[in-house]
Amino acid sequence: MKIIVTGSIGHISKPLTQQLISEGHNVIVISSNAERQADIEALGATAAIGSLRDVDFLTATFTGADAVYTMVPPNNYFNHSLDLLAYYRGLGTNYAQAISQSGVKRVVNLSTIGAHLEKGSGILFGAHNVEKILNALPAYVAITHMRPVSFYYNLYGYTDMIKNASVIAANYGADRMIPWVSPIDIAAAVAEELVTPFDGRKVRYVASEELTGHESAAILGAAIGKPDLQWVLISDEETLNGLTSIGMAPQIAAGLVEMYGSLYTGLLSEDYVRNRPAVMGKVKLADFAKEFATAFKQN
Repeated sequence: MKIIVTGSIGHISKPLTQQLISEGHNVIVISSNAERQADIEALGATAAIGSLRDVDFLTATFTGADAVYTMVPPNNYFNHSLDLLAYYRGLGTNYAQAISQSGVKRVVNLSTIGAHLEKGSGILFGAHNVEKILNALPAYVAITHMRPVSFYYNLYGYTDMIKNASVIAANYGADRMIPWVSPIDIAAAVAEELVTPFDGRKVRYVASEELTGHESAAILGAAIGKPDLQWVLISDEETLNGLTSIGMAPQIAAGLVEMYGSLYTGLLSEDYVRNRPAVMGKVKLADFAKEFATAFKQN
């Protein structure tokens, strides 16, 4: 199959590309960074260098493909002029136009837990909008929306806090469940969806392990030599003040606070709980904790 992968060679797209190449597929990886071309080609894929904001480029790259993996790359949360919802809408619209104009009939879109919500999901509402935009495509375009849960690597954001205060303080977790996922497990699920015949629209959740905040802190703490590491629940206001104090854009910080708050109340994960994957991913927090420990000691 000829498969287009967006996201350059990031956390998900790199292992996805490696798996698809190993299965014998013709993979074209889109990247906006020309310096990534050699790394992409070293994986055995073809590099398509261009911008996701360029519909003509996307259309030309998508043309002739059997399947396309779409994702909205992360943006700079410290950019105070960023309109995150507009950013998501813009790229979602570009993807929809390119899919329609190129004749692609199979799409696997990286969405998120909480994308089912019309409100209360904070910064994740952008992914909700992308799902709606893509779902408006003609019925002959088969679309799977992948909805991964909380990424293990987001825990890197607490490195300084752990070093300086020996706690993870957040407005979620603690005694409540956090569904975690590894990008490697997401990549494996995306690869499966890309090559599986399907008609219509589909949602697939991806998770690796479910743990409380306290359980998560215990696993990380054991790995980094801080067996007493605690996960401490703090208020929305404290969380917001902490994010804005390090320079995060206020509107993004507020969206993160709402997102994490809804995870704590269960609103964010309600649809996930109803539609848990039949099989959890292979990578557990204890596996990630080894990587975290290495980075923690080098930081």
